Formats: sequence, C-alpha cells, structure tokens
Amino acid sequence: MGSYKFFEEYNHEVTDDLKNNYSDILKGIGEDVTREGIVKTPERAAKAMQFLTSGHCQDPAEILKSAMFAESYNDMVIIKDIELYSLCEHHILPFFGKAHIAYIPNGHIVGLSKIPRVVDVFARRLQVQERLTHDILECINDTLKPKGVAVVIEASHMCMMMRGVQKQNSMTTTSGFRGQFEKIETRNEFLKLISSDLS
Repeated sequence: MGSYKFFEEYNHEVTDDLKNNYSDILKGIGEDVTREGIVKTPERAAKAMQFLTSGHCQDPAEILKSAMFAESYNDMVIIKDIELYSLCEHHILPFFGKAHIAYIPNGHIVGLSKIPRVVDVFARRLQVQERLTHDILECINDTLKPKGVAVVIEASHMCMMMRGVQKQNSMTTTSGFRGQFEKIETRNEFLKLISSDLS
C-alpha cells in the first residue's frame, strides 16, 4: 500500500484521546467548549494535527524508489520553489517557505513529482528547519546515490513572528551539500541558478 493511500485511510479515524486533549486545552485557556463555534473544534483540530504530522507514517525512500528510472543524463537537475509547510517542534507553530533541490544523476533519475513529495513527508512532522534540510538531503543521497545533492530551504517561522521577538520580516535559510556539490564551482553554479529566488 502506498504511503499516501495509507494516510488517506489513517486520517479517517480520530481518536477520542486526541479530541479530548484538545477539549482540555480549550478549557484550559478559558473557552466554553459547549458554544456553537467551538463545539466541533476538538475534532477538527485533531484531524488537522493528524494531517500536519502524517509524515511520521510515511517512508520517503519508498516514494523515491517507486519512480527511479535508468538514464544516462549526467548534468544537474534542479527543482526550485517547492512550497513547504511544517510545524516547529518547540512551540507547535507553523513555519513555511520553499525548498530548492538539485541532484546530479549517477545512472538513475527520479520522477520529478517525487522530490516535492519527499519534502512534504519530512515537513509533515514536528521539525526544526535544520533537521528538515538534513533529512531531505540524506534521503535523496542515500536512495538515489547520485553524484551530488544540494538542498537550500528558506522559511518564515511563526514562533518568531507571532510571539517572542515578533520579527515580522525575518527569514531563515539553511543549506546542505553532498558529493560534487561540495566542490565550490558546482555549488556556485547551483546557487547562481537559484539566486533570483533567494532573499
């Protein structure tokens, strides 16, 4: 059973424990859980949390393996502006942005849609941006075994914008490089090609 199909079935069942926990949270902040606008909120919030953390139930390597094709192409493949939405594990608040990913094939290419799906799997977990970058990088590197992989993520974090320092225009950029992208000339070529997208 494919990982996405698995989650569609998994998502239909929301445990009473999870709903009750959200009900307790609402009571704890002073809400009336019996009022019309709130009465179904615990179930909705539980379903949302299950979806937003559904990556824990999926295997990103299997997603890549499902669409690997033998091909002699040896130049850089770049997928830019991959939207991502995740939850910071420290405050369970969203962070969101985009990923730029490149790889240099080594006998195999992968279906282009699989790279964004891998991003989604890792993003739909409680995360920090640094680990998200590393997870995507290592999954592609270990599964495709390419000549090189590069990942750059830029994101805005609601835990910095809505609370704490409340810096509305801050942006966090993280990066990781393996193989040929560890060479400065290859890395610079990649960064130049995505430079128009970086802040």
